[in-house]
Amino acid sequence: MTDPAQTFMRVEMLPALHGDCLLVEYGDARRTRRLLIDGGPIGAYGALDQRMGQLPAGDRRFELIVLSHVDTDHVDGLVRLFANPRPWPFVAKDCWFNGWRHLEQAHGLLGGKQGEYFSALLARRLDDGQWNGAFGGQAVVVPDAGPLPERELAGGMRLTLLSPSPQKLDKMRDAWRKDIAGAFTPGDLDAAWQQLATQKRYLPGQGLLGSTPELDALLQKQSKPDNSAANGSSIAFLAEYAGKSCLFLADAHPDIVCASLRRLLAARGQQRLKVDAVKLAHHGSKSNTNDELMALIDSPRFLFSSNGAQFGHPDREAVQRVIARSAHPAPTLFFNYLSERNREWQSAQLQAQLAYQAVYPDGENQPLSVAW
Repeated sequence: MTDPAQTFMRVEMLPALHGDCLLVEYGDARRTRRLLIDGGPIGAYGALDQRMGQLPAGDRRFELIVLSHVDTDHVDGLVRLFANPRPWPFVAKDCWFNGWRHLEQAHGLLGGKQGEYFSALLARRLDDGQWNGAFGGQAVVVPDAGPLPERELAGGMRLTLLSPSPQKLDKMRDAWRKDIAGAFTPGDLDAAWQQLATQKRYLPGQGLLGSTPELDALLQKQSKPDNSAANGSSIAFLAEYAGKSCLFLADAHPDIVCASLRRLLAARGQQRLKVDAVKLAHHGSKSNTNDELMALIDSPRFLFSSNGAQFGHPDREAVQRVIARSAHPAPTLFFNYLSERNREWQSAQLQAQLAYQAVYPDGENQPLSVAW
């Protein structure tokens, strides 16, 4: 039996520009197991590629890779990663992603063009049972009633699904169809595969490693803002291992997260969910962290992933709410960039006055690791 005193859980926020790319590690002195959540925008692929290369040779296995939703600041890096020809230098035991086939059960694969590209890659490059394998190949979704879905990964990591709901996926289905209108039929993976082959930014040897400032500017211009349908379809969950825990909220809407947390608390006979860390939704957007959410959780650590570009995250109002509404005294805020959007929280005077701590990376474009 695993000794809790010898176990660890660690979240590494890679420098994914304005997006998310999270490496989660758990285990003990004998073995480290891993999850990868999202891949950031295409401009940050170099950071993901570098980190993958730093994993121990012969031990580059992921118990799970999650694409939370199809916004470009989450999906592009994974499209580029999976576009590498097999055999890959890593192993993915299972991949969670809701594609068109999970929104339109009668048809085949959901989401904008990048979602179709990722669907085509998964369909062609994963073995049977590796796409939403923990859900029997069906949608990763929270049912309207009954217990929240729970899945256990190798080594004892338990994941409790909090988002999305069927209603959120229905809304995403409509947005997905609209996004690819005229390009090809939703779920036509052969057509998606052919179009993917023309997207130079995803091709091995192209993109960041062979880019120019002009190309980087073009790629940034092509990235579209998050839309609420995509955010609402986010796969969000509670991860628990050996008495350690973290909420991974992707870009999920607070209504579904709060509803799921209330169901979970009722099932456990608790008033607040005590967790070791919260990866805040939507990079610290004021629209995704509200008083209801803060009233349902008790955590000493809050994680923000954004360089402040494009959408100006984290919002000042969200950071203020976390500090003011935290049930835990003197919470620690972890930022994976020092930017103009979060620089004010570095003030020692403000930290003493408002009773919080702020942690930033040691250097520019360095990952920030949070462990407990």
